[in-house]
Order: sequence, then structure tokens, then C-alpha cells
Amino acid sequence: MSQPVLIAGAGPVGLTLAAELARYGVPVRIVDRAAERTDKSKALVLWSRSLELMDRLNCTPAFLDAGRRVTGASILTADRTIGHLSFSDEPTPYPFALMIPQSDTERLLEEHCAGRGIRVERSVDLLSFKDEGATVTAMLRHPDGAEETLTTPWLIGCDGAHSTVRKGLGMTFEGDTLPSQWVLADVHLAGATRPEDEISIFWHADGVLALFPITPGRYRVIADIGETTDAAARHDPTMAEVQALLDRRGPGGIRASDPVWLAGFRINERKVKAYGAGRVFLTGDAAHIHSPAGGQGMNTGMQDAFNLAWKLALVMQGRAAESLLRSYGPERSAVGDMVLANAGRLTAAATLRGDVKQAVRNAFVSLVLHVPAVRRTMGQTMTELSIAYPDSPLTAPGGRHSGGPAAGERMPPRAGEPPVGAGDSPRFALFAAPSPEADALAARHAALLEPTPRAPVTPGAMWLVRPDGYVGLVARAGDCAAVEDYFTRLT
Repeated sequence: MSQPVLIAGAGPVGLTLAAELARYGVPVRIVDRAAERTDKSKALVLWSRSLELMDRLNCTPAFLDAGRRVTGASILTADRTIGHLSFSDEPTPYPFALMIPQSDTERLLEEHCAGRGIRVERSVDLLSFKDEGATVTAMLRHPDGAEETLTTPWLIGCDGAHSTVRKGLGMTFEGDTLPSQWVLADVHLAGATRPEDEISIFWHADGVLALFPITPGRYRVIADIGETTDAAARHDPTMAEVQALLDRRGPGGIRASDPVWLAGFRINERKVKAYGAGRVFLTGDAAHIHSPAGGQGMNTGMQDAFNLAWKLALVMQGRAAESLLRSYGPERSAVGDMVLANAGRLTAAATLRGDVKQAVRNAFVSLVLHVPAVRRTMGQTMTELSIAYPDSPLTAPGGRHSGGPAAGERMPPRAGEPPVGAGDSPRFALFAAPSPEADALAARHAALLEPTPRAPVTPGAMWLVRPDGYVGLVARAGDCAAVEDYFTRLT
């Protein structure tokens, strides 16, 4: 394991992957063609599930100190609230959206990587690569023009929507560019009457206006401004135009000033069919891009990295067969499909045109958001706590027991316990009553399993939980043979 994994791209996804692999003792090199990390806010939110996973890195407190907690979201018209969604009751240590500019997310992750001896190599281009079967040969160009031929066991493309790695694999980025034009303004607002710990989404006859609190007095304003047939069209707004949007679509009395970032954009909805080939994998925007509705993009990419890292570490350390890596693509591609579909539906609803259609939409959404079960489902979806892998090759079929998560679902963190997968080695956890059989099982699989069982969720069953906190197997209490069989398939 002396040759480092090569990570192309040092955005939040690449840095998350580098941090996870370094935690497991896997050597990495991370390169980025940009001379410095972004100074823009870009992706703005870390959701509850991402914060839970970051706990294993032991870096969540730094993010909580730098970010702003938002506890809910409201959909409004000029004269009433259509519906409200609260995150406060979600079953997680982090029942909120953490608003934090991407520039800060990258800074904190880069500082964390530096603490583990990982330095981002900037102004370094990945020119080309070739999968040799047992290794990958990559050609890098350094800032002085010197070219380097690097042999790496694995290449991970975290290099964004215009990914060199994806193009080098010859993969089609399937999807569409939506016709609507959007404006984004990170500005300071005065006179806002909405709660400062809440996302406010105004549905107006002309289109949508969304206000995302960033820091005290500073907000992100997003609005659609109509459709165009020009694929290259982009309209960067002026402050006068931003103010006009606030005046027409907002609650009134809000004044914008001191812009931090003004930009126009169009929404792309694209995804690859396969998340890798051979010894090359794709993560984040290199594999999927979608509407910013719901704020899921960066989180989905970071969770790609969490998913891949523990599997890659076990394989590189010789503790699991390479076949384990075949689960990465199916698991994360299914999540990517779900995120694309959900974000597309939210965007379509927000940009609906026509008085009658909007009236029906508003009435329907108002009705369903008063149903507790619907609010719970939406809250779990937005916070990403509902992400699961029921159809994964790593999920044993038929696993369900009253009172606990089903096979494939997230195991909720328990107060006073370290997160599953924490520490310097990716290990599974067995939630089962103590027994000589469980102790013997842990001894036989010391390379894969925590040495001591954790207390079961409820009596009568046992749960085998993966290093990323998802349930791989649910069996009746004492059925150590089922766990034995599960590990046999991994190795």
C-alpha cells in the first residue's frame, strides 16, 4: 500500500475523500488545477446526515462554530404561509441545516487534511490517464510546466462537472439544461421580517424568490427570471435588479446592500450511468449535477466520498476482496437518481406559471404540508436521514425487526457512543446482546468487526452495521452464523 491513491479535484468532495482515506492510513495525493481554493459561497448547506458522517472525522465542532443553524423552511405567498417544515424534531444530534459558505467548508476540510499530513497540490493538471489493469498511469502537469508520470493503484475523479476523469473514461453525461434563467445574489439585507433561522421561499406569480440566511444580516437570494432558448445565455444581476425582485416578490420593506457575489446561472440535470470503470471512480459533480433546489448537491457528493473511502481502505489493506468496490456504483447511483428526481420536482413546482396552475399548486401543497406524515417524510428527505441502500449487494435481504432500522437503513447515532466507523480503521459494529458466541465471532473477524458488541436496539434481534453507519444485516438474536456468512461474502 505504498503507492498513494490519486484524487483529482480539491473541492469539498475531494477533500472529504482525502480526509477519510488519511484517517484510515491510506496514502493519498490530491491535485487541483486551480491555483487556490474558491473564495465564493457556492454550495451553502450541510445537512444532518453529512454532519453525522463528519463526526467520524472528528471535525464537526469546527464546522458548527463556523456555520449558522437553520431550523426550518417556509413556503409563502405575499399574504400567507402555504406551509412550514421544521427540522428540529428529526432524530439526529444535528436537527438543523448548517448554513456555511463553500469557501469555509473547503478551508476547514483543507486545514483538517493538513493536520493529517495531506497537502493539496495546486495548479496541477491531470492531463491523461490509462488503466493498466493492476494500476493506473496518470500524467500530471505542474505549475512550472514540468510533466510527471504517476503510477497509482486507484484514481478518483472529484473534478467537477467538466471532469477530465469522466471524459477520459468516455462516459456520457446524460441529461438536460433547463430553459429557465436564474440569478444568485449573496447580499446583506435590512428590514427582513422573516425569522433569521429559517429558509424563506416566496411563490409569486412571476416566479420564485428564496432567501437563505448565511450570517447575521447576510443572505443568499435566488430567483428565476424566465426562460431562454439560448444555451449559452447568462445574466449576472445588478443590485438594482436584485432589489426589484425583492420588492415585487418578497414581503416588502427589505433593502439589499453590500453585495458579496452576484451571478447568473442555468440549471443542469445530468448524471452518468456508471460511477466508475476498473480502477477509476467518479464522485460528486463529476458523476451527477442537478437543480440546487433542496441544497443536496455538495452533500450528495461528500456522501459519495464517505461511501467509497471505507470500501477502498478495506480493499487496499487486504481485509476485503476487490468485489466490495462493486457496491459503490449501484449504491450511490440510486441515491443520485433520487436526488435528481426530488430536486427536479421541487424546481418544477417553484417555477410553475399560470394563475390557475399556481392556485391549484398552492392549495395542494398547503393541504399536504398540514399532514404530519408528509412533513416527517419531507424532513427526513431534506436532512438526508432517509437515504438507504435497500437494494445494495451489501444489504442482506429480509432484514427487519420491530423497533429497529431495517437492513439498508441508517442506524441512528446513540448518545454516549462513538459513531460506527470512527477511529483509524473501518470496522463493522455488531449490535447484539453479549454472549460467548458474539465474542468468538469478533475474535474470528478482528480485521472487520469491533471487538465488543454494542447493546442491541431492541431485544430479540441483532444488527450488523457497516462502517458508514448503514445496516447490512438484521438477524434474530444469537444468529451469529448469519453474520459469519455475511463476512465470508466480503472476503
